[in-house]
Amino acid sequence: MSQPANAPDQNITAGLDDSTLERIIPDNTAEQGATGVETLKLHLARYEFAAANLRSGSVLDIACGVGYGTDLLSRSPGVRRVVGVDLDAAAIAYAQQRYPSPISEFVCADAMMFAPGEMFQTIVSLETMEHVPDPEALFARLVYFLAPGGVLISSVPVTLSTDANPHHATDFTETSFRRLGARAGLGVVGEFRQIQPYSPLALLRKTETRAQGVRRGLAGYYLRHPDKLALRCWTTVRYGFENRYLTVAWEKPA
Repeated sequence: MSQPANAPDQNITAGLDDSTLERIIPDNTAEQGATGVETLKLHLARYEFAAANLRSGSVLDIACGVGYGTDLLSRSPGVRRVVGVDLDAAAIAYAQQRYPSPISEFVCADAMMFAPGEMFQTIVSLETMEHVPDPEALFARLVYFLAPGGVLISSVPVTLSTDANPHHATDFTETSFRRLGARAGLGVVGEFRQIQPYSPLALLRKTETRAQGVRRGLAGYYLRHPDKLALRCWTTVRYGFENRYLTVAWEKPA
């Protein structure tokens, strides 16, 4: 079977781990079943929200992964240049081969070390803040590179995630996430909410793709962190078996 245009070669694809859905690779999503397809839809919907709220000019996509969202942004009216940045060299190599564009550039760099030497009219960073121990510092750095009158668009889970997901370092509520923008002097210009139901039995039996990323020894973790167990119980009572996400578009004063 022939590969689609711009499809990455097997060597580059093999260097990427998408077994836990922390890394989304659209070309592989069908192999991950319904969970993979649904997760991709959620991610694409966030990028579509970002595209609908961006400003004309240059766009920075921080933690761009394999670049499918950066590519979506590059096709938006008024966008003249897009820079996608990710810490994973394999993801950047994939993006460069899979999503080439005259106006797109992919850079391998740590978000806290990346120094573009320019300001951007739009900065996008989706499902990133929950991965860092000091999200306020990262947020402030992005605001620094945001042009006056520009828009910063970011998303996070707003239900508990650090207990089950070892890749997450910070939990957010809608209020605490909005506070990042308020402290930086930004004003909210748009919000987008998403809900993703999950089956606790499927996670326990590891019949869902996302179960591969669930923290090992979760019972022991709860014994060591009883506050997280109490928060998980409260979250389940309030929301049921759902993960909730919030995407916010903030504007920097001109």
